[in-house]
Amino acid sequence: MSTPTVVVAGAGPTGLALACGLRMAGVSVRVIDKAERPSVASRALGLQPRGSEVLNRLGALGDLPERSVRMAEVATHVNGRCLVRLRVGRYAALTSWPVLVNSQAEVETRLRRRLGDLGVEVEWGRELLGADQDGGGVTVQLTDGTVRTEWLIGCDGAHSRVRKVAGIAFPGASVVERFLLADVRAALPLMRDTASVWLRKDQMLAVFPLPGGDLWRVVASAPPDGGDDVDSGGVAAVLRRELATHAGVDPSAAWEVVWTSVFGIQRRLADEYRRGRILLAGDAAHIHSPFGGQGMNTGLGDAENLAWKLALVASGRARDGLLDTYEAERRPVAREVVASTSGLTRLVLGESLPARAVRDHALVPLLRRPVVQRLLWEKSSQLKVGYRKGPLASRWPRLRSAVGSCAGDRVPDVECIRDDGSRTRLHAELGSRWAIIAPPADAQVYVDHARRRLGGAAAVAALSSSHAHGRRVMLVRPDAHLAWSGTAPAALDAWLARTLGDGLPRTSQWQPSD
Repeated sequence: MSTPTVVVAGAGPTGLALACGLRMAGVSVRVIDKAERPSVASRALGLQPRGSEVLNRLGALGDLPERSVRMAEVATHVNGRCLVRLRVGRYAALTSWPVLVNSQAEVETRLRRRLGDLGVEVEWGRELLGADQDGGGVTVQLTDGTVRTEWLIGCDGAHSRVRKVAGIAFPGASVVERFLLADVRAALPLMRDTASVWLRKDQMLAVFPLPGGDLWRVVASAPPDGGDDVDSGGVAAVLRRELATHAGVDPSAAWEVVWTSVFGIQRRLADEYRRGRILLAGDAAHIHSPFGGQGMNTGLGDAENLAWKLALVASGRARDGLLDTYEAERRPVAREVVASTSGLTRLVLGESLPARAVRDHALVPLLRRPVVQRLLWEKSSQLKVGYRKGPLASRWPRLRSAVGSCAGDRVPDVECIRDDGSRTRLHAELGSRWAIIAPPADAQVYVDHARRRLGGAAAVAALSSSHAHGRRVMLVRPDAHLAWSGTAPAALDAWLARTLGDGLPRTSQWQPSD
């Protein structure tokens, strides 16, 4: 096989999305995975609106919205009483995408299909054993030989071999020792657009509707008397008992068990996202509680952020110091997710009498307030994730754009007009491309500057928008964040020069040890 520019280890959502983004930008890539075949287990559930946006920009969303459960609310019961119905996805001003519930396997299927369309097939049964890097690349040792590549990206999960061979620490701690999970097919008397949660003392039960008829995910904290039933593979039996105890569902009702798992919850965050020519993304860089449905979506955000930066470096259009902005922008996002989901987990589970008192008498009543529900949904949707404090935003004064964003903020999916007069949506023009949004009379000079630096018409879309006011021009990144806004072509050129080269090291400051 030909020598790839990038080797991606791990064919989960993060690795597949990263590979798609790189291929769309013209970078040669190989994806390896130690598994013999794709997993069919559902594992992670749910795409937040931000995750759907990423898949859509990659051309991988396909018919997933039609094949998903569209979540409307989360019903929370305390001591048998439904006290809160938390609406999700109702604030359409931010996005048109709802919260979608579907299995991780379905997401991976669509990403593999898109990657195949781009000319890359996952290499299954190829386990990474080690990697040695030098100033010119990385030699990757596999079970069946070696591969030489310029860059190695670890998307190989919580037990990442890439992270270990790079020598990157992964500190953290256990949050919850044991949870029980089962996907079952059963006629449960519950709403199909609602996630139902029951809290009683320090026990929790949750039931989520899954696509495919009467398919449900049932999750519960392991009961103190679970004992031998759980250890002997009786997860489903214990969960049926918990359903009867907490939800009043008849445990004698027939059901078919599709998949079961026993798992613990940990919180860990890699000390670094980059060591020379080796980088980490997704669960290889951060793991946390599944409460809030942030895991898969955070990994997709990592992949999209890294893809366009690595593509510029790999093509020689940017010095590799640009890759350091990946950690600078994405690690704070993961740090906040790790902290917030861990705190939420402990509070919801009520591990002590004071914690349960706060949960039952303060948190639950607070959740009834519309403003709190709106803020929670905005946070969980990841649509407000931004990089105002990141190094790319600080490379130019933080002037507000015409659509009310500051440098580093996500730009809404506004309607735009191409230079041929046809109408489009902004996000449809992104993915592997940047976009210049400018008044038609002023656009060409800005577009010329951007294309000269970023790679021609295939790399930069020329658009105008009725949302623009005055003569302010916007440069939008491939991940839909505002890169620059201003009224002078020379200022745009200066920003691009600084971001892509000036002030960045020509080679990585990391050097291999003797």
